[in-house]
Amino acid sequence: MHKNRSLKTEILFRLVIPLIFFVIFDAVLSYFVTLHYVDDAYDRWLLDSARSLTQEIKVREGKVFVELPTAALEIFKWDDQDKTYFKINSSEQEILAGDNLVPEPLGPETDWSHPVYFNDKMYGEPVRVVSMLIPLDKTPEKVFVHVAETLNKRKAMMTDILLADLIPQIGLILLTGLLLLTGIKKGLKPLHLLADQIAQRSSRDLSPIPEAHIFLEVRTLTDTINELLEAHTQAIATQQRFIANAAHQLRTPLAGLKLQAERALREQEVSAMQPALQQIQNSADRMSHLTTQLLVLARSEPIIREYELLPVDLYTLAKQICIDWVPKALQRNIELSFESTKKPLYVQGDEILLRELLANLLDNAIAYGYENGNILVRLHRDQAPCLTVEDDGPGIPENEMKRIFERFYRIPGSPGNGCGLGLAIVKEIADLHKASFELSRSAANGGTRIKLTFKK
Repeated sequence: MHKNRSLKTEILFRLVIPLIFFVIFDAVLSYFVTLHYVDDAYDRWLLDSARSLTQEIKVREGKVFVELPTAALEIFKWDDQDKTYFKINSSEQEILAGDNLVPEPLGPETDWSHPVYFNDKMYGEPVRVVSMLIPLDKTPEKVFVHVAETLNKRKAMMTDILLADLIPQIGLILLTGLLLLTGIKKGLKPLHLLADQIAQRSSRDLSPIPEAHIFLEVRTLTDTINELLEAHTQAIATQQRFIANAAHQLRTPLAGLKLQAERALREQEVSAMQPALQQIQNSADRMSHLTTQLLVLARSEPIIREYELLPVDLYTLAKQICIDWVPKALQRNIELSFESTKKPLYVQGDEILLRELLANLLDNAIAYGYENGNILVRLHRDQAPCLTVEDDGPGIPENEMKRIFERFYRIPGSPGNGCGLGLAIVKEIADLHKASFELSRSAANGGTRIKLTFKK
């Protein structure tokens, strides 16, 4: 099971870890910078020691020798932290003075135009060495001075500098981490309060979350939750309204069934029961039709769910439905025509609901159209796929066009036993598919044209 991470831990991790890496990088950089400047400072002192030895090199009668008094040698080697070694040699006489184990630069390509510095070991200890060529005027002999010194002072100075640099930084990290922890804890407190408020709510309380004391960054979350709560509120209200309307509409045919059944039971002769039984059949048919319409309406209502709209061939679907409805149209001597380009025309939709949409349009056109009339179902593409159902019936009065999409509303004086849900269902399904709905007259003397334009 995946364990959710703490936001506080995540923020601290994302802030402190980069800070630690920065300090490590700074420590490494400080080490090399400090090493450079410490070496530079002590190399100058080492060079001064080498130059002090050059003053003791003498030339007499073309021969090089070194006069180094004991007192001067003691002063040269005196150091309370490091050991200093030297060696003076020439190209002809080899060693003139000093310790023969003092390292020399290796390789004939050494550039002696300036002092040469390098690191080596002597008596098992690391040393820093400076070597220099001493130019002499009275002899062609080449004389070299080499001075080596252990690294204790350098290491001590580097340690002091690095500690002086790193200790404040480590303290700064600890202080920053403490401040971050305290600040994040206080900053997340409103979120915890918000969570507690929501947790203490009743399941029936769908009122919006108050926006007081909410950070701007959290406002987007609360706004989204409030929109969801509003959608739930509307869905529950729609569902309750639907249930109330359905109960009201079902009550009438059920009452009729009960009344006619009681009437039939009072009769002794079968022939006397026929009118009551006919009324029972009519009531059952009406209730069956109403139940079917209610189920389709419930399915088409956008109640907190999203349909997965898939490609649907509108040509094949419309053609098949028209074929299915031809027998019912012939019962009223109505000619049902289908007009299309005979090419697949795809839209994003729910096939079952699109079938119900066209079925309801045809049912209305057949039920309320004239006998011996005409119904045309036309499928075409303008800028987008269009489905048009047109009849030559009496049409819809102008003052009723805005109300016919209301649930359970029927135009006064309408024939038949409809329940006023057909066009309401069509409108719901059209809205679900985000299709534009256009209602107009099909001719100057009447008729109805309903045009649906789907999204591209």
